[in-house]
Amino acid sequence: MLNVCRLTSTLEPGFDPAAINRTAPTIQMTSFVNRRQFMIEWGHCDPAGIVFNSRFFEFFDWGTWTLFEAALGVKPHELGPTYGIMGIPLVDAGARFLAPARFGDVVELTSRVSEFRRSSFDVEHQLLVHGALAVEGKETRVWAARDAADPSKIKSQPIPPEVTARFA
Repeated sequence: MLNVCRLTSTLEPGFDPAAINRTAPTIQMTSFVNRRQFMIEWGHCDPAGIVFNSRFFEFFDWGTWTLFEAALGVKPHELGPTYGIMGIPLVDAGARFLAPARFGDVVELTSRVSEFRRSSFDVEHQLLVHGALAVEGKETRVWAARDAADPSKIKSQPIPPEVTARFA
């Protein structure tokens, strides 16, 4: 059974999705991969003991933040002050569910940035159960700061070259 899920969100009032410049030159990333092993807990599961699909998006979020921490050496809560941004908000996410993950399974989540653009980037995730691919996920995030002219809005910022260099 193959399930496909897609989630799109603007998260903040005033965010302009058109600000994501998809026509800008891109940097393909393939070398920096972060791996995290963890056990599936009962709270991740539905009453049948199978991971509830929306939990995988939580796992992907963990994967992105630990990937950036490993690459940049900056704790997630220090990313904003260190780089002068408000964060890396999620603007698109999707997943393919290939096999279940169950209560008590020890799983491995691998995450990598697959592409950097001017101010946005894609993160790919794979969740392995007993060494077999169970879920594939993809996120698009934006390097964003509050708009100086209107702090209720978020404005994309160019990703600094020193950040992208850490993922090469």
